[in-house]
Amino acid sequence: MSSIYDFTVKMPNGKDKPLKEFEGIPLIIVNTASKCGLTPQFKGLQEVYDKYKEQGLEVLGFPCDQFNNQEFDNIDETTQFCQMNYGVTFPMFAKIDVNGDNEDPLFTFLKEQKKGVLSKKIKWNFTKFLIDSKGQVVERYAPTTDPAKIEEDLVKLF
Repeated sequence: MSSIYDFTVKMPNGKDKPLKEFEGIPLIIVNTASKCGLTPQFKGLQEVYDKYKEQGLEVLGFPCDQFNNQEFDNIDETTQFCQMNYGVTFPMFAKIDVNGDNEDPLFTFLKEQKKGVLSKKIKWNFTKFLIDSKGQVVERYAPTTDPAKIEEDLVKLF
């Protein structure tokens, strides 16, 4: 696999979504959780999305339950929670694993492109990856990084 466009992911309804559909635009890919202390980052992610979506930015949210079971069991609850509490309009996908034997191949690729500080593993919810218009990982941001801090790197991609 040479870019994120080589991957297909699952929508909340179980249908496949080729990431090739996002070719040519910058992306922020993030593993999310609805019941985490960092969940208010949905608001910041939505603000960045609102500010730059006219220029082509997409934010792609991937719910994950691997960190202290902080995600709803039912994906419909997750999407409703995000929309009602944080006004999320960017695409949310099916719940995935980001580490371990069942990790989603997209996240394997992302982690190989940009390792964390001490390891490749995703350490917590809201690890964010900035992707350029060629489908390559530009930067990886810690779970605690405020989405607004990504803007400085993001504007260089337009």
